Amino acid sequence: MSEPTKRLTTEQKEEPFLKLVFELGPLLIFFFANLRGEWLMRTFPVLAPIGSPLLVATALFMAATVISLIASRIVMGNIPIMPLVSGVVVMVFGALSIWLQDETFIKMKPTIVNGLFAAVLLGGLLFGRSLLGYVFHSAFKLDDEGWRKLTLRWGLFFVFLAILNEVVWRNFSADTWVNFKVWATMPITIAFTLAQMPLIMRHSTEPLGEEKKDEG
Repeated sequence: MSEPTKRLTTEQKEEPFLKLVFELGPLLIFFFANLRGEWLMRTFPVLAPIGSPLLVATALFMAATVISLIASRIVMGNIPIMPLVSGVVVMVFGALSIWLQDETFIKMKPTIVNGLFAAVLLGGLLFGRSLLGYVFHSAFKLDDEGWRKLTLRWGLFFVFLAILNEVVWRNFSADTWVNFKVWATMPITIAFTLAQMPLIMRHSTEPLGEEKKDEG
């Protein structure tokens, strides 16, 4: 195997890990800032005027999100569309929460983001377009039926996440909602993603053994 091929393979393995780091980083900052919000306000008085611990965590979450997007652009050369959309909504709803001193806006952010993704994916299907294929075409090569099924499943999954977020933030405490957002949403998403592998393998236009055959 040539050096360029080795290097490409290494980069391909590292990219999903880097994406996970860039997405998890701001969430972990959000969680720990909410957990130690009062201590942060005592230690850094400049944060006190922001408001409650959750609003302080929101401000730090916004800053961490911007840093994460910039780092993604520098390190990977691009900003994935989903984190970009999510980041924009974080900025808008986070700013509204802090400005109006109302935690409702930041709690509704996941509902808005997931609802938006669901509307785009399911709406695209109504017009005969499997939009998920435009996002992940470089990662998977599927036939048209595969992209339609995968787009439908992800669209419905985003609806599920939006409803689940509404149920949690409206019926439980702010701390419970933060724990759910950080420690439950990501595992649920990972589990759902792994559950799609049989479908991806069935509809893949590039058999798994083909890559190894080409290398030989």
